[in-house]
This record gives sequence, structure tokens and C-alpha cells, in this order.
Amino acid sequence: MPQPDLTLTPAGPALAPRYRDHPTATLSRPTHTHTHTPIHTHAHPHTPRNAYLRLFAVPGARSFIVGNLIARLPMGMFGVSAVIMIAAAYDSYALAGGVTATGMAAGALTAPWIARLVDRYGQARIAVPATAYAVLGHLVLLLCVHEKAPAWALFATTALTATAPNTGGMSRARWAHLLKGDRDALHTANAFEQATDELCFMLGPVVAALLCSTLFPEAGTLVGAGLFLTGVLIFAAQRSTEPPVSPRTVTGSPLRVPGMAPLLAVFLATGAVFGSMEVVTVAYVDGPVAGPVLALQAAGSCAAGLLYGRARRTLRLRTCLAAMAVLMTMPLLAASTGSLLALAAGLLLAGMATAPTMVTGMGMVQRLTPASQLNEGMTLAVTALLGGIAAGSATGGWAADHAPFASFGFLIPATAAATALALCAATMRTNAR
Repeated sequence: MPQPDLTLTPAGPALAPRYRDHPTATLSRPTHTHTHTPIHTHAHPHTPRNAYLRLFAVPGARSFIVGNLIARLPMGMFGVSAVIMIAAAYDSYALAGGVTATGMAAGALTAPWIARLVDRYGQARIAVPATAYAVLGHLVLLLCVHEKAPAWALFATTALTATAPNTGGMSRARWAHLLKGDRDALHTANAFEQATDELCFMLGPVVAALLCSTLFPEAGTLVGAGLFLTGVLIFAAQRSTEPPVSPRTVTGSPLRVPGMAPLLAVFLATGAVFGSMEVVTVAYVDGPVAGPVLALQAAGSCAAGLLYGRARRTLRLRTCLAAMAVLMTMPLLAASTGSLLALAAGLLLAGMATAPTMVTGMGMVQRLTPASQLNEGMTLAVTALLGGIAAGSATGGWAADHAPFASFGFLIPATAAATALALCAATMRTNAR
């Protein structure tokens, strides 16, 4: 099961020179200074016209993008790798599913605490040791499986992986720092990050399955652990773009911020869309083409996210959720025809509502959360998504087992999308952007 991967943090001690706006050449060679004025991409006379090329032109951006991509790919590998590895050793998919679910639950519980530490002490200072500890957990789990340790040992060791920092969120934090004051550029950056998430969700499971099937069952976990640690080290080394630690001027949880709790409820229902769609699609297709068919949803989301990032304005969250509620009926209608090609097309269309909804929702979290708690606030959103994914997966699995007709399971994601829309309409301000 992919873990969304979507947080934000304004962390990082002021140990390296930052970039500074120049009156005539904002994107030219950075001036070393002890101030931390964000970079604005719209002021340079030779700035590329393409919105994404403008992002890559930001000094230092390409370096942290590369490190972050390497670190994020394993997020789509670890779950599939663990299932294949455990099932091969113990001949039990039930055990494999239980262990991976335990790891996800542990991560959801610890994520806000890791995020709070990143907010307080900085990205490099927290992310590197937290990643090293999580990688050690994956390796211990691998050894336990290889030696066929008792089942309880697998559940205990998978909890050690729960310290993994959310690398996608830290990348969003850097964009928020560098592009502060440029709402259009930040919108494009958020869309790029969401498209990256979808790309990793598409490629990660495929890479993991290929490694485990062609080499040995533990290969996916081993390679994923190596990529994760390498990517975080490269990312953390880019100190020039690391946001400074913000002084903590507020206390308590971001949950107390007006509007945050209703927004998290919407994220919970949205997560149920993702979790249930994955399970019911796999159950409906019931064959080796289930993965490629399901990947079309992520492909649609990736394409829509990139297009949405080039738009000059953002949509209201309610509008995005309304589009999702409508498009999530497409797989249901397509599955009713019994055609696999129709279902593939329906999933592609349904996925096109995902990235715009997530980009808009995460943008709202950015604006609601105090600057000194951004990583914690974004991690709470991710935790809500994970809770929804878990609930959606369980509900989708029940629907697949008790379906009175073949396409019955696709009612679950459609219902979850409608619920998210209803929650937004009932609890959030109509002018929320």
C-alpha cells in the first residue's frame, strides 16, 4: 500500500549562507549573506517562461530535488518489498499484510513527533539520524525474515522503521522558504511535488517487485534502504536551501488552529478514496495486469498535477472535491460494463482529480499552520490521509469479499469522495482557497 507521502517543514539552523534578492538579477549567482531572504522567481529579466523551468532555475533547487527523488522512491518500495519478502519466507500473506499494517500504524503515530523535532531543530539535524535509525529497522526486519524469526519479532522490528522523516514534506518546506511571497510559483512547486509523489507510487512497486522476483526476496528492502539513506544524505547536504529554524512563538498542537480540524476530516475521507480504490481494483482485476491497470490512476493524477501547476490560479477545495466526487464514479460505471479497457480508462479519468485536490488541500494547510509548526501541521494532514487509507483498505476488502455483483466494491471510493465533499461543504468556509 503506498503511503502518501505529503508534509511541510520550515526548519534548519542558520549554519550556511542563504540567497538574497538582487534588485536586478534575482536568479543570478547567489550573494552570500547571513540574512535569509527568500528567492522570488518572477523578478529576473531572463527567467524562463515555463513555470517548471523557473523552479529548476532557483539556485540550489536541482540539487535538493535530486536527493529528494532518490529518497522518495523507496516510499513506494518498502510496502511491496516487505509483503513479498515475508510471504516468501513464511508462506502467509496474512502475516505479511499484518506486519506492513503495523509499520504504517507506528509511522502514523510517530510522524507528528518527528515533524515537531524537525520544526524545532532543523532538517539536517533531525532527518539524517532519524533516517539512519529507520534504515536500521528495515535491515533488522530483513534479518529476522531471513532467519525466520518468530512472528512476534517481525511485528516488533517493523516498529523500528517508524522514525522515517517525510522527505516530500521537507522538500515542500524548502520551496515554501525559497518562494515565500510568490503564490503562483509556490502553487507550481506544490503541483510538482504532488506529481513526484504519484511518479514514485507508480515506479516504486514495480521496481520492488522486479528486484524481489529477479534477484532474491530481500532485494527490494535492501535496495530501498540504501536509496533512502543515500537520498536523505544528499538532500540534507544542500544547506544553502535549507529553511532556517523559526522561533517557536506558539504552543500546543496545530489542531487548535481554527479550520484545521475540519480540513483534517476532509483529508481522512480523501484517504479512504485512495485506500479503497487500490483494494477493490486489485480484487476486481484479480490477475497480473492489476498493477498496470491501477497505475493508470496515478498516471492520470501525475499528468493533471503537472497541468494544474502551470495554471495561473488555484481552484477552491470544494470545486476540486466536487470534481473528484464526479470522476470517482467513472470506475464504477466502467466496471459495470465488464470491460477491462473501460476500467483502465475510468481509472485514468478518476486519477485526474487527485493531484489538484491534494495540491489545493496542502496549500490550505500551509496557510493555516503557524510558521514555527509547519512540518507538524503538514504531518498531521499526512496522518489523516494514512488513517483514511487504512480505513478505506479495510472497507474495500470487506466489500470485495461480500460483493453482490462484480463492480460493487467501486461504490466505496465513490462514496468516500462524496463524503469528503459533504464534509468540506458543511464545515469549511465557502471562500477557502
